[in-house]
Amino acid sequence: MKKAFYLLFALAVSSASAQQPTNSTTKQLPQVVNFTAQQDHQHMMQQLGIKALRPGPSGDESAPNAANYDEALANPYPNLPEVLTLSNGKKVKTPAVWWNKRRPELVEAFEREIYGRVPKNAPKVTWKTVIAEKEYVGWVPVNAKQLVGHVDNSAYPLLDVKIAMTVVTPANAKGPVPVLMMFGPSALPAPAQPPKESLEQINAALKKLLILQDPSLKEVFEQYPAYNPIASQVPAFGPPPAGDPPTTHQLLRAGWGYALIEPGSIQADNGAGLTKGIIGLVNKGQPRSPEDWGALRAWAWGASRGLDYLETDPAVDASRVGIEGVSRFGKAALVAMAFDQRFYMALIGSSGEGGAKLHRRNFGEAVESLTSSAEYHWMAGNFLKYGASDATFGSKNAGDLPVDAHQLIALCAPRLTFISYGIPEKGDAKWLDQQGSYMATVAAGPVFNLLGAKDLGVGHDYKTAKMPGVNVSLLDGALAWRQHDGGHTDAPNIKYFIQWADSWMKQSRTSGSKR
Repeated sequence: MKKAFYLLFALAVSSASAQQPTNSTTKQLPQVVNFTAQQDHQHMMQQLGIKALRPGPSGDESAPNAANYDEALANPYPNLPEVLTLSNGKKVKTPAVWWNKRRPELVEAFEREIYGRVPKNAPKVTWKTVIAEKEYVGWVPVNAKQLVGHVDNSAYPLLDVKIAMTVVTPANAKGPVPVLMMFGPSALPAPAQPPKESLEQINAALKKLLILQDPSLKEVFEQYPAYNPIASQVPAFGPPPAGDPPTTHQLLRAGWGYALIEPGSIQADNGAGLTKGIIGLVNKGQPRSPEDWGALRAWAWGASRGLDYLETDPAVDASRVGIEGVSRFGKAALVAMAFDQRFYMALIGSSGEGGAKLHRRNFGEAVESLTSSAEYHWMAGNFLKYGASDATFGSKNAGDLPVDAHQLIALCAPRLTFISYGIPEKGDAKWLDQQGSYMATVAAGPVFNLLGAKDLGVGHDYKTAKMPGVNVSLLDGALAWRQHDGGHTDAPNIKYFIQWADSWMKQSRTSGSKR
């Protein structure tokens, strides 16, 4: 069976290659720089004048440089940057000052020093539906569409970026529905299968191809006449599995839709890919400058382009689109929510350093984990400065950062923002610093309050804030927290997220407000 697929794949690739147009003008363009991740990292250090970086802590608790897990040593920089104080020292006392002055200040700092800037010449994306069909997901009839977002590469045809996204909405909905966009593989939930007669034709053709490639297989097929390279898929019947249904099933049963957007189709998750993908396309295959965007911002940009499409889909309530992700994609989801105010809600799962965790915390993962490791590509080049031990500018550390995670969460206000974690015993490692993320969530509260939204309801003293118990929900406000008793996933919290968001959407519909 594998041979058949390899043969068909080879034929398809050969056909696609034969159809590729040639363009003599591409010879005049700069060629793509093919750095390794190590070479790219070193190139950025040279641009910044960094001679040496501090090594990141080890996740191995027996290692000499093991990460700290002692709360007594966890806050070397206990005072966080003020979230409601302007750079000139004046206090922010009105929503107008927040929107017109303080928020732009924070956005500028995060762009310059942490996540990088989306280029002004970022190309347009044109969406095309590749497949549209009716399917069933957990007995719910749905309309499923697989799409490709063609990124305009006319300025640099040497790179081609196609964003992959799948959109699934309940077929029986009476009107547009809320949609949760999730970072993950773009795949149809239950692709329609060809009927028995067509499958027989396909198998007959496959057998001929296989025998042509390897004549000895003729004897095998004669010995096993009932065997087919592609077996018909019989739907499974019986009781549902124990525990909560899959996230997609829960969303559809609640009357929501969902979208799956594939991060790797936007930007590769490695340093060697920074001269390719959307970052490389805009830079015409050349290495980044220090303020250029990293992968987190690129993935978030891709999510915004997916939202552009959802705003044109009549089955989608574009004013009720959320963004979700776990781990590195939890970071990206938080970045997307913070920078694009069109996202109505977010479920941020186990995001750790670079996400909801305070940079200034010395607990588990640290700033140096992202500056000196294979994960530097997530961030802007300028972020490396804060892991420098020897540089033309001296040295910098987490305490020198102009902004921190609580201010990133504050950029989401007053929209619905749910911070989710699991427990170390089940695999949501201490490395992620759940307590540091809770402190950041508490410290973001004053902005939600200023803008007329409820926060966690536990006060704003982040220095003394202690996490609630496992499975204790803080879901009374637009800013929410819940640590479930599962592992490195947000799936156990999805039912709480849906109920929480539904209650707020019901309230806003009753009051006539969008928020």
